[in-house]
Amino acid sequence: MYSRNVSFKLKAKSTAEFTKILEGEVIPLLRRQRGFDDAISFIAPERNEAVTISLWNKKEDAETYNQKTYPEILRALARVIEGTPKVETFEVGNSTSHQIAASAVGS
Repeated sequence: MYSRNVSFKLKAKSTAEFTKILEGEVIPLLRRQRGFDDAISFIAPERNEAVTISLWNKKEDAETYNQKTYPEILRALARVIEGTPKVETFEVGNSTSHQIAASAVGS
């Protein structure tokens, strides 16, 4: 399992709109992607920052999403973010909700 961690700088007082876009546009798009498993978002309104983590069954699925659908996501979020989001990918090492143990990494 792989994760895409995306850090956003939000425009001032835009956290409610960011959440609305995630729920109404981003999550529905993610659910239609092959290999998508889960997403979670974190928001720090006092710092105008957000982080989203999406989980993918295979690295290839996350890469396909990044190339084909992520640009559409950025367009949807353009009115509430500043600058270019930072994207990082990881192999999932542990997850209690997905029953993944550390020994599974690299298998």
